Amino acid sequence: MRRKDLIKRLSNAGCVLARHGPRHDLYKNPATGKKQPVPRHNEIDEHLARHILKELT
Repeated sequence: MRRKDLIKRLSNAGCVLARHGPRHDLYKNPATGKKQPVPRHNEIDEHLARHILKELT
């Protein structure tokens, strides 16, 4: 999955960028309080993308 598509899906689910890290960005779901790192690769492995979406939505 492309990183920008994952970010768009996270934003549509109400997640916000918590902070930038050196290699990952940390996204947070304010409704649940859960946080999840998102790597800065252009392409993110499908399994990892599904895991991030599952944890945050």
